[in-house]
Amino acid sequence: MTGIGGVEMGAQAARSRALAVLRVRSRALAVALLPAAAAVILLVGGSTGHLAGGGWDVLRWVVSVLALCVLLAAAGIALVVARSRPAVTPTVTVAEESAPDLYRMVRDLADRLDVPAPSAIALTPDCDSWLEDRTHPAHGPPPAEKHHDDLAGPGGPAHRRSATAPVLVIGSPFLWWMRVGELRAVLAPVVAGTGPSAHPDIAAARRFIRGLDAAVAVASAGRRDPLSRVACAGLGWVSRLLLRSCRGHAAEMERGVAAAAAERAQAVDYGLRIVAQEQVGLAYAGWDRLLTRVALPAWRMGRWPSRLDVGVVAALTELSRRDRLAEGFASRLGERPACDLLEEPGVMDEAVSLLAARLFHGGPAETGADWSPVGWEEYPEEVVDRTWRTDAARLHRVLDTLGVRRAAEGAAPGTDGPTLARVLDHLATPDAASTTPLTAGSDAHAAGSDAHAATETENGPDTPPADLDAPTDAPHPAYGAPDAPTDAPQPAYEDPDTSRLPFGDSDASRPSYGDPGASRPPVDDFDAPQPPYGDSRTPHPPYGDHATPVLTIPAEDDEDDLADTTARGAALAAGLTAQLAREEAEARPAGARAPSSAPGPAAGPDAALWDDRALPLLPLQPPRTGREILTAHITAMVCCAAMDTAGAAPALDWLDGPSLLFDGARTADLAPSVLSLVETGDPGPLRAWMTELGIRPEKPVRLV
Repeated sequence: MTGIGGVEMGAQAARSRALAVLRVRSRALAVALLPAAAAVILLVGGSTGHLAGGGWDVLRWVVSVLALCVLLAAAGIALVVARSRPAVTPTVTVAEESAPDLYRMVRDLADRLDVPAPSAIALTPDCDSWLEDRTHPAHGPPPAEKHHDDLAGPGGPAHRRSATAPVLVIGSPFLWWMRVGELRAVLAPVVAGTGPSAHPDIAAARRFIRGLDAAVAVASAGRRDPLSRVACAGLGWVSRLLLRSCRGHAAEMERGVAAAAAERAQAVDYGLRIVAQEQVGLAYAGWDRLLTRVALPAWRMGRWPSRLDVGVVAALTELSRRDRLAEGFASRLGERPACDLLEEPGVMDEAVSLLAARLFHGGPAETGADWSPVGWEEYPEEVVDRTWRTDAARLHRVLDTLGVRRAAEGAAPGTDGPTLARVLDHLATPDAASTTPLTAGSDAHAAGSDAHAATETENGPDTPPADLDAPTDAPHPAYGAPDAPTDAPQPAYEDPDTSRLPFGDSDASRPSYGDPGASRPPVDDFDAPQPPYGDSRTPHPPYGDHATPVLTIPAEDDEDDLADTTARGAALAAGLTAQLAREEAEARPAGARAPSSAPGPAAGPDAALWDDRALPLLPLQPPRTGREILTAHITAMVCCAAMDTAGAAPALDWLDGPSLLFDGARTADLAPSVLSLVETGDPGPLRAWMTELGIRPEKPVRLV
């Protein structure tokens, strides 16, 4: 009786709040009709002779015109609220013939809860589940629009509610990580929400709120016509006023619906739901880590992993292997996974993976030469190796721009190619004057001054500074040409026996990966002729970092970040930031495509339900700072040297993304050594680390 009483109390509270929302709508209608009522009174009074006279005639005309304007404005606002397209979550629809077992489980769950079954099921790349109303005419297919619209009225017959039931949206990681019983327990309170949602008052209140929200979006759209701007301003003001009036009632209505659904669902798998909630939090942590550390580097390279849901299972399994607190989670893998409820889980996983790439990174809807899927077995070579070599090539292009010498004085012949020693010698501080860090309150052009100072140090005081914005194919001597004469001293290598800093941060070895450079295929033959990596005309993939900086010098927010670096490091970071901005500016026009409604996989996203012109809708990370960009590029150069001179190999770590393997073991102490070089200009820890592993920094490396 307690459960039934709780259900009734929650539903009654939701209905009372829904009526409060509808009363706001009624008051708005009354306010719109008030001038018309006053005009009718004045007209009737004049016709009967009770309100005669010149003053009453003027008042009748004024009030009548005002009433007509208010009625026209109210009719226009009502039409926009009723016809505007409400926001819909981007999803991949699961047809019943492609998942009959899943539909059967959901319908059985609805029967046990004594609520209407959801009208459809859809997947989304998120760790959550909810009900979504898609009865608006703009959300249905063309043949079914009129049919659904006829049944969507608040006063429709009760037996017709099943045709307009909301859509059940399920997070795709749940299907792959959870077992069938756990998924049923998690979905029970969600499916139970279809009961209160079928009530006419609650449905009408939700439609009204969604219409107001859509009207605000219409009013916020850019308009060039002055008349349209004025009309949109009025529409937005009225819609926001009504939304503010409904805000409290709408929130309490949804709380009541959730309370009623939770009370009703307690009768179904309550004990299992407690255990399943632990899996929800674990799946969210694994999904977030997989997107930010594994998928994002691939997206920046123009490749999208086609099995993200399989990857989250591998990531969580790896977590259970490393963390003793998660040991029990891996034992669940022997039970039947919820993805077995799908007829073709691989097709669904591919469609959801493409949708995730579009939402979080802004890729196109179809595959192509510059936007193609990549399997997990190809990830180390196609993503990790190419990302490192692309970043290393960009680093050397910027060093060319700064006029940095290609080889140290007295270097052996044949060592004037792209070497790690060139980077170390440039960033190592030869004296105390070069170690003066940038202050947080310095001017925004401090990085440009640092670049000038670094250039003078390398090429002599009479040499003009290099222009950071000059084309990178401007006159720089090609690799293999004799060194230009210079009298500037070159910093010497540190003693490899220098005491090393304490290492051991197992998570610190994951570098921050930047935008790709050249999109040419990797050269398998080390001795084969390669295009010059200093050529800025090399095509770049069009889908790079969605948050690429647009300034050629560090912004004010980056000054604090660069305050802990050396002058040369700040200048190099500014050059890398400018180079990334130029590459992104060149690639964006070539990569711009019109939205397509025909995605690559057989089961694609519901492109007709949402506007994909503002992708990415949910960027994963904020723009990287200059120090992060510099650290990522130096790390990439070190990894390239390790692969080409010490036999290291690129690899994929499910929790940390791209990683470097030595003799099958992952290196976990590289990041502190790189940070020491970036922040203090001390290459000692990094040289000691390379000496221990047999890395030859003076040897040229292969770049893309």
